[in-house]
Amino acid sequence: MSKLVPAVLLLLTALLTPVFAQSKAEPPVPVRTVPPDYPDELRRDGVSGLVMVKCTIDEQGNVSGTEVEKSSNAAFEKPALNALKKWKFKPAKQDGTPVAIKVSIPIKFVFES
Repeated sequence: MSKLVPAVLLLLTALLTPVFAQSKAEPPVPVRTVPPDYPDELRRDGVSGLVMVKCTIDEQGNVSGTEVEKSSNAAFEKPALNALKKWKFKPAKQDGTPVAIKVSIPIKFVFES
């Protein structure tokens, strides 16, 4: 699970950089992440997966309006949504002012024996 958070942060940065490079804006930056609970059955079976979650990061850096965009396995969806709701961000800024933004965040579940 320790490799999960850096992978998510790297993917989040890669997804947000092109959008903000074209304007005078700053992307949201994760300041607290919570790894998702790995479903016991999928861990036991050695199943890895990915859940893409669309959400809003508000002006205070809180996550809301989470919605699964796509998922490799439905059993990963609830743990991914529950974990992401506990994340905290430094909010996105436009011309120095915090703004709400919709983003897609990949949550990876990587099985390690």
